[in-house]
Amino acid sequence: MRVFLELFRIILILAVLGGLGWFILSQVYSNNLAAEDYQWLGAVGIYLILFVFYRNKLQFTGWYKGKGRTKLSMKVSLLMFIAAIVLIAAPFFL
Repeated sequence: MRVFLELFRIILILAVLGGLGWFILSQVYSNNLAAEDYQWLGAVGIYLILFVFYRNKLQFTGWYKGKGRTKLSMKVSLLMFIAAIVLIAAPFFL
């Protein structure tokens, strides 16, 4: 049962925080007509940030207490965060 609760929690986090981030970015991208065509890159960047945030912080506060709960390494976290920032900024440069 805890696994299903954790899956529901993950879906809720992705929907709420991802939706909020996407709404904010869509308002920023709508000011630039060229950036509107590549908005999906910003969405990928938002979900990368949420993935890193979940793996490093949120997975330890949920219902699931099983094996495999480890943080991402600092290098991987930094690489994914930089990639997310590049993806969020990319529509302005394409």
